[in-house]
Amino acid sequence: MIKKKELKKIVGLSKEEFDEFVSLKQIFVQPARLIPTLKTGDEMALTSIFLSSIRLIKEFRDTFFKEIKLSRSGKAFYYTEAEFEGFPKSRIDGLILIVTKGIITDTVFLEMKSKNNGIDAAQIESYVQIAAKFNVRNLVTISNEFVADPSHSPIKIKTPKSITLLHFSWTYFVTIGQLLLFKKDMTITDEDQVEIMQEVLHYFESPASGVSGYIQMKAGWKELAENIHGQKPLKESDSYINDAVLSWYEEEKDMSLLMSRKLGVLVKSTPRTSDSLKTDIKKLVKENYISSIISIKDSVSDIKVNADFERRSVNMSIKMTPPMDKGSVARITWLIKQLENAKKRSEQAFHKLEDKIWIEANIKFAKENLKIKLSEINDLQALSKGKEIQAFHIVVVSGFGANFASVRKFVELIEQLMLDYYEGIVQHMSNWTRPAPKLIETE
Repeated sequence: MIKKKELKKIVGLSKEEFDEFVSLKQIFVQPARLIPTLKTGDEMALTSIFLSSIRLIKEFRDTFFKEIKLSRSGKAFYYTEAEFEGFPKSRIDGLILIVTKGIITDTVFLEMKSKNNGIDAAQIESYVQIAAKFNVRNLVTISNEFVADPSHSPIKIKTPKSITLLHFSWTYFVTIGQLLLFKKDMTITDEDQVEIMQEVLHYFESPASGVSGYIQMKAGWKELAENIHGQKPLKESDSYINDAVLSWYEEEKDMSLLMSRKLGVLVKSTPRTSDSLKTDIKKLVKENYISSIISIKDSVSDIKVNADFERRSVNMSIKMTPPMDKGSVARITWLIKQLENAKKRSEQAFHKLEDKIWIEANIKFAKENLKIKLSEINDLQALSKGKEIQAFHIVVVSGFGANFASVRKFVELIEQLMLDYYEGIVQHMSNWTRPAPKLIETE
């Protein structure tokens, strides 16, 4: 009979020793299966399929490992339902081991939630204790909850400096999977792995899987919208304002993932830091609006998005650089031609926006931009006479009315507006580029 040893660490053990602890039932694990014998929609089924897809699809694995800074060298082993001696009440959904030359060099714990289940703070705190005891440095949570950045978590807990806590939404992984199937920058090269990715996405995108996108703002969004509309005083310390700003972060992330799936390129949202929440709350209380930036590769410019609580409206804008080697009249004509081209090429989407479009001309040395409705664009020549136009902003202003305060309708309206704005205008716009200098002819 093999004598039991005390399990003191995971990182630093040999894989042989790890397997010995498993055989002695000091560690309990199940191998991840692509087709688990579990009920559809069960969180463990979701965990098993996800880990198996990471194991079987190289580019999917590389993307995930890079995001969590997990070593891509060595051999990876994938397990579900991990339990450790001394922690009988804590079953960790997923476990990944990185083994190099027979030694476990890196490890990650994973906690998965599906449907409306949120990440549980007490549960994660217990996992942090296990991670600290066994020298595990990575803890990843995945749920239908959205965050502005993986380093942000839906829960507030303290973790030791040696442990990194990261969070991802299921929608993020669905988006990455779809991008890998596009014949663009991110592509799965192996045909068999392409088919596996398609099958995994088929499961993830089924309502029965428990995976869902962002469908509503937090209750704090509605309360804030109604209080500002009712001209009630706001305090930066009010918890509902905190929830409203977090909702906005979640929605901007969902918009970027939505556009990623529609365009086949990874679209980025506003980078957020640990100070962003405090800064945005302060600005929102003072100015009654909140903003974001959506960055799309090769687009004419970033898309700026503002939610104006006072006017109950959302506006989106892009910036365009006109021909700087011509006068203002020629620059206005250049803009009109681009807009006419957009209308011709995407008539239906453009028509939805036409009465909401404003043109702003950035005038050199002027404190404010010239602003006119699209229907009055021909008046811009007279208004800018004797002035130099440096740039144009094409702005769409959409009044949401009472729906601005609706936690579900707001999400539907802003995402549809983004799709219409990009289809009807943004994708057809281009900046002027200075031509290359020509050689000077000499005798």
